[in-house]
Amino acid sequence: MRFPGHGHRRHPDDDIVIGPLDLSARVDEALAVQAVAFGLGADEVAVRRQIVLRHMTYPGARALGATSAGRLVGFVYGMPNDRAHWWSTVVEPYLRAQGHETWLDDSFVITELHVHPHHQNRGIGRSLITTITDGAAEPRSILSAIDTDSPARGLYHSLGYMDLARQVLFPSAPKPYAVMGAPLPLRRR
Repeated sequence: MRFPGHGHRRHPDDDIVIGPLDLSARVDEALAVQAVAFGLGADEVAVRRQIVLRHMTYPGARALGATSAGRLVGFVYGMPNDRAHWWSTVVEPYLRAQGHETWLDDSFVITELHVHPHHQNRGIGRSLITTITDGAAEPRSILSAIDTDSPARGLYHSLGYMDLARQVLFPSAPKPYAVMGAPLPLRRR
């Protein structure tokens, strides 16, 4: 099932609507969701705010939101990967060591995906990531997630993402990450 890139659609949970998100205009609302979902403090939110605003100026960057009564309860954003971007420069040596460096080419990166804890485990994250990748021109998607056995990693595996590199260390991140990749379209249940 494909969803148009510009339309809104009802999530099976009737009060949730998934559709395009002007992330630059709603960055503070989105980061409030991320702060609760990811446990970020005010200083981390301030740094991420500048990163998000910069990312949204990149060619092909786009975002979707999940709203309930107009209130943002989840969001995803991504863009075509560019090897010159900071994230790619950090993960490239790890991917090269595993023989997966080519995943950095012709891939759509899921930069952030977060759902407010009160709305998790309802399929919202799954709807956000499948809808945004369904609109990607690239044949595959890559992302990074904290390298633990978590519900997020379980979701990504269920969608067809596989581990490309583990124990990836990002400067200033306290925990190691896994880089994951999947062919598009993502696997459906």
